[in-house]
Amino acid sequence: MAIDDGRILGWREWVSLPDLGITAIKAKLDTGARTSALHAWNAEPVEIDGKPWVRFRTFPLEGPAAAPVVCEAPLSDQRWVTNSGGMREWRCVISTRLGIGDESWPIELTLANRDPMGFRMLVGREAMRGRFIVDPRRSYRSGRYTDLHKTSEGNLTAL
Repeated sequence: MAIDDGRILGWREWVSLPDLGITAIKAKLDTGARTSALHAWNAEPVEIDGKPWVRFRTFPLEGPAAAPVVCEAPLSDQRWVTNSGGMREWRCVISTRLGIGDESWPIELTLANRDPMGFRMLVGREAMRGRFIVDPRRSYRSGRYTDLHKTSEGNLTAL
């Protein structure tokens, strides 16, 4: 689905991270969070072509058949981030494309252990600024996982 209809999305949406090879992950769109975060573990710094990168693992999908995905991305930064419990955490930061519907754009994404959280990914307000608004009464306005397919750019779009 094209993000039109007043450019309104729900508080939870299926998104993609095509640069990381993640074609589908359920995300919470959280206007109260400044920064976006992805559930990651075993994050390790690596050097590729003389530049700092980070290699990490994530589970984009949930359930017994879910398989981990190993990702690599250029390391943009490392910084202190205040988590939802008010605690400061030192996190790796990467830049990658976020896909929702038939659109994608670059965002900044922190890597964090989101295992105890309800969503593997959180899309913060900086990633959404000026693009769309969130209706907290709605969900999956860009399509449900079973109704989506991958475009040639790696984004998810409704069938």
